[in-house]
Amino acid sequence: MRLSGITPSGRTQLGNYLGAIRRWAAEGAERDLYFISDLHAMTTTHNPAKLRGLTTENLAVLIASGIAPERVFVQSDLARELGALTWVLECTCSFGEAARMIQFKEKAGGQSGVRLSLLTYPVLMAADILLQGADEVPVGEDQRQHVELARALARRFNSTYGEVFTVPQAVLPVTGARVRDLAEPSRKMSKSARDSAGVVFVLDEPELIRRKVRRAVTDTHRSPAYAPDERPGVSNLLEILGACTGTSPEQAAGEHATYGALKEAVADTVIETLRPIRERAHELLADPAELALIRKAGATRAAERGEHRLSSASRLIGAG
Repeated sequence: MRLSGITPSGRTQLGNYLGAIRRWAAEGAERDLYFISDLHAMTTTHNPAKLRGLTTENLAVLIASGIAPERVFVQSDLARELGALTWVLECTCSFGEAARMIQFKEKAGGQSGVRLSLLTYPVLMAADILLQGADEVPVGEDQRQHVELARALARRFNSTYGEVFTVPQAVLPVTGARVRDLAEPSRKMSKSARDSAGVVFVLDEPELIRRKVRRAVTDTHRSPAYAPDERPGVSNLLEILGACTGTSPEQAAGEHATYGALKEAVADTVIETLRPIRERAHELLADPAELALIRKAGATRAAERGEHRLSSASRLIGAG
């Protein structure tokens, strides 16, 4: 079983959809699970009301994208279970293991008021994984170290107190579309970007998407060509078009003689690709009662999946 999460640090954007969410909906196995990791978004300064709204929106987008509701849950809905298991794992983890996490060093560097949660959240991530019994966790290289910590804690607990946890394995996710910022193609499109001029959000209205694509940075050449290193702006548009249509960027370049034609094709295709997700997500967001039922059911199932592991771990470590 694979476990994947998405942090609501911002609104879901095109890169999230083409790079991961679309694949989760189409290729995920029946036992695979997906969750909104809202607790992870609390390690730095945040607006509580905004975080709550982003969590709801991210949940609606996952469901609207075609992921079965029974495979989705919100992390904070398991706060009691995760809090209990995180404490058990913190009593298994050393300070040195937590402090050597590369992401902690990078994010904490130079800050005077670093929150303790920034140090301990990899243990919470281990609890996410171990509570659900995941044996595979698709992560990029920046998160691989955190999965290694989960592996170490699972093995240490099992050998010290008794066999409870599946030892997970980090797996590299299938390479998805490499979507860059339309206004600054040297960087990835990001849902937490300060300037959203080059970010296409899944729930953007069609005309807003069209304006953003029309303003996308290209270059001074006369016609489109796919050359990511030399011509990142136009290559980004070609990759987006190819990802949406199932063609190669090279083929897409050959089908459009001018930048204007290419941008119109990209805008049309992105709008139509996102239209059913946007419409279904808006339906869910307009019916809070239905979305609340989906969320509650997901939380119940997730809690039931992990109940025996938590109770066994608590009993074996001496807490129950």
